[in-house]
Amino acid sequence: MARSIKEVHTINYYPINEGAARRAKEMNSFSDYKEGSATAEYRAMVDKAAAIAEQQKSRVDPMYHEKIDHLLDTYARKLAENMNQGFAIDARVPSVLIAGPSNFPVGKKEKQNRARDSNMEEWRHIQGLLDKIRSTGMGGISADDPAAIEKLQKKLDGLERSQLIMKEVNAYYRKHGKLDGCALLSPDQIEKLKASMASSWRSDPRPFESYQLTNNNAEIRRVKARIEQLSKQAQREFSGWEFDGGRVEMNREDNRLQVFFDGKPDADTRAELKSNGFRWAPSVGAWQRQLTDNAIRAADRLECIKPLSGEKPSQLQKKPSILQTMREQGEKVQTEPEKKAPSGRDAER
Repeated sequence: MARSIKEVHTINYYPINEGAARRAKEMNSFSDYKEGSATAEYRAMVDKAAAIAEQQKSRVDPMYHEKIDHLLDTYARKLAENMNQGFAIDARVPSVLIAGPSNFPVGKKEKQNRARDSNMEEWRHIQGLLDKIRSTGMGGISADDPAAIEKLQKKLDGLERSQLIMKEVNAYYRKHGKLDGCALLSPDQIEKLKASMASSWRSDPRPFESYQLTNNNAEIRRVKARIEQLSKQAQREFSGWEFDGGRVEMNREDNRLQVFFDGKPDADTRAELKSNGFRWAPSVGAWQRQLTDNAIRAADRLECIKPLSGEKPSQLQKKPSILQTMREQGEKVQTEPEKKAPSGRDAER
């Protein structure tokens, strides 16, 4: 029997501003607003997302379930924020059909339309979370995944176990001249290997050829190197900085290097950011890319986000941030014993 969604994961519905939804309807339509319709529409969309999440959880390893639940909750929260923002935008200026063409505020309407376009772009980004839910656990292990090292270690254990089994099976075959009776293999596996050896073009085929062992060993080395790389990255303390016209933050939770401008950057700056791997993320209002050593090196090349100190971003990573230094100095002052003032003859000296 299929489990219900509520038995598996409690859906978090976020509040919808019914008052704003009503005002938006009144500013753009002659028909009456049906109370609760905005909330019903929102919940229906979240329920569909929850169904997608449950279907994906049934297809993948349980280790991915927590990530899927997190993506679902992010979708529900951001969708509510987007819908509420959309209602507020729609209520700013009435439709020309409602207000009439006389003295219609064209300038405000154009500003409203730009806000609508931005809100729609954000809505498309939010819908993209559904594709992330559908792909979770189906492809490779992303460095963005908080459990990446754990998953890579599990993959490494499987590869090493396979390497050992292949060697032992080959040794058994060399000793006995057959695979029958090999405890490391199931009867079905034995028959498949027999068929593979029988169809081989080699004069002296083996259960597992040398190239299979070599390829598997190469994958073991690759996974080990990636585990080492991610482990070092997890231990690093990245420092953000301020630049003329904005700031750079290191978002460790989302594994992103994020650039926040005080205003919209010009076309040349945007092109420079894109050519260096940065992409605009409306959901956070920042230009960002994955937080890696390559991202820091890319930042070194960008004059538009050069630190106010004049140093390169990579140089800032070699020492603690100003905030960290102040915190450590404060702790040092608090832990040092107070020096008593000299008295008597010592004072006179």
